Amino acid sequence: MSISYNKLWKLLIDKGTNRTKLRNATHMSSSTMAKLGDNQVVALPVLEKICAELECDIGDIMEFTDLESVREEMRK
Repeated sequence: MSISYNKLWKLLIDKGTNRTKLRNATHMSSSTMAKLGDNQVVALPVLEKICAELECDIGDIMEFTDLESVREEMRK
């Protein structure tokens, strides 16, 4: 599954904050922040905390970038 958190990084800039402040505010581990930086899957409660902190919806911080490969996998 291909996920992009580019929207999150842009939102942080737009809100005048940064990754460290977000990590501290949400009590996120550095390894989870690294996963976000590498566009890896993170647990839904983490994304929920980010949305609560930034007062946004999940679609404002992430997007799926390759759903066609998921569809192909489902057909097998």
